[in-house]
Amino acid sequence: MHLTDPQIILGTMDFGTRVAPDTAFAILDSFVAGGGVWLDTANCYSFWSDPSGVGGASERVIGDWLRARPGMRETVRIATKVRHNPLVPHAWPESAEGLSASAVHTGVAQSLERLGVDHVDLLWAHAEDRTAPLAETVGAFGELVTKGVALRVGAANHPAWRVERARSLAREQGVEPWSALQLRHSLVQPRPLTPLAESAHRLLTPEDLDFAGSEGLAVWTYSSLMWGSYVRTDKTLPDIYDHPGTTQVLAVLAEVADELAVSPNQVVLAWLMQQGIDPLVGVSRVDQIEQALGARGVRLDEEHLTRFAAVR
Repeated sequence: MHLTDPQIILGTMDFGTRVAPDTAFAILDSFVAGGGVWLDTANCYSFWSDPSGVGGASERVIGDWLRARPGMRETVRIATKVRHNPLVPHAWPESAEGLSASAVHTGVAQSLERLGVDHVDLLWAHAEDRTAPLAETVGAFGELVTKGVALRVGAANHPAWRVERARSLAREQGVEPWSALQLRHSLVQPRPLTPLAESAHRLLTPEDLDFAGSEGLAVWTYSSLMWGSYVRTDKTLPDIYDHPGTTQVLAVLAEVADELAVSPNQVVLAWLMQQGIDPLVGVSRVDQIEQALGARGVRLDEEHLTRFAAVR
């Protein structure tokens, strides 16, 4: 799963809901024109914003874009997720599909139909489902790889020990193991042991990075730009980030961005990529994805990294 250089991943969560299809098309076109490759979506995006009360809008927009751009499927790689889509409109989490074998196979089949493709390049388990035997989930994901429906598989919002347990079960079953992690991570950190308001989110930990490094797993991170809070005065950080460490980090971030004559967002993305992390970027305008892609040319030296390490 690891590529030679970390990538900017285009997060498409709001496509078809908060981001209109024509705007989404323009963002996708700009992303590809700028050398972007990976699109990240999920079958549940975005049920909370969709009047229908179920997901699928993001995948449908990507599918429509692929049909309108012949040959583009060979250029982009598509990652989607199963686990959270409500089976009953407006009834989440009680009707969330889960990770039973039947739920995984049904969810993926529906995703492929919406996307208009015969396979995805990466399939994520969007979150844990402890009501389903882990061995059953692992077997279902492995079967999809064997069939060529998914080329690779990964775990989003899972603790490292569960991923390692799943990888052990995959070895026992002789199927493809999860080889990528997706977790929430950014330059600023919340107060320790403080619950996140977004209960489905799981923060990246040093243990996750150590585990990924030792096993050769890819690491993707989301909410890395903190919903615009690094660059917009009208977007304040959540209360759990209100502590002295954040003030210190933001001061160093402003200094480094000024020294390099780039935006704070670009510094954050460069900081992540220099750790071998692939950050997801969700945008609502073309200029935002253009700026994000520009982070690939930003290089932080050891002195910059040391300054960040000293305040985190």
